[in-house]
Amino acid sequence: MAYQAGGQRSAPRPVPESPEAQAYLLDYATLLEAVTFPSVVMDHRWDVVLTNGAFKSLFRAVGPHPTAMPGDNFLRFVLFHPDASTVLGQHESSWCLPMLAHFAAAVESHGHDHGLQAIRRDIAQDPIMEAAYRQGLPHWIRAVGAEAVEHDGAVRPLLHPDPRWGATDCRVVGETPKTLENMGYTRLTLVLREARRVPPPRVRRAGRGAGHLRVVSAAE
Repeated sequence: MAYQAGGQRSAPRPVPESPEAQAYLLDYATLLEAVTFPSVVMDHRWDVVLTNGAFKSLFRAVGPHPTAMPGDNFLRFVLFHPDASTVLGQHESSWCLPMLAHFAAAVESHGHDHGLQAIRRDIAQDPIMEAAYRQGLPHWIRAVGAEAVEHDGAVRPLLHPDPRWGATDCRVVGETPKTLENMGYTRLTLVLREARRVPPPRVRRAGRGAGHLRVVSAAE
């Protein structure tokens, strides 16, 4: 897949106006830091609100990027950062396509959101990603099933810079309390697995072949 630097970074993240909400986020940040697995709180644009030390450690080797750092906007990181595939295993099929599917749903729900519109424009600037978004994505969902789109419960490969983990898998767990949900935020935690993943075969089965963007063409 080709990568674009992306356009302008999305608008500054809103800070809750009420002192109660701000105090809640401060306490929640303390709770998040106590979690040993990478955990992140994001808004509907995937702008990052909170992360913990384990999240920062997972992406510590990622190089600088003007618009797509994992601690700024996680969707932009997955789609546009050239180092994303060095951390997110099977980057295109296991991370890009599910994130594009969630992005498409967000555009349907928040079509006039300026931050989402900016991401949509950046997708359109990449011909391969645009073809995947418009033609390949529906084909992929039909091929692998709607369950492949869901984050919560998904098992996805990771390449952790810490050699104690190395090439492993994580279970993506959605755990958003009501208070965060009412603020428009979502929390995801990547539960790392200690057992090392067996490398997949180089040739995929036909039923999964369309899951990789490099084999998704506009003609499909």
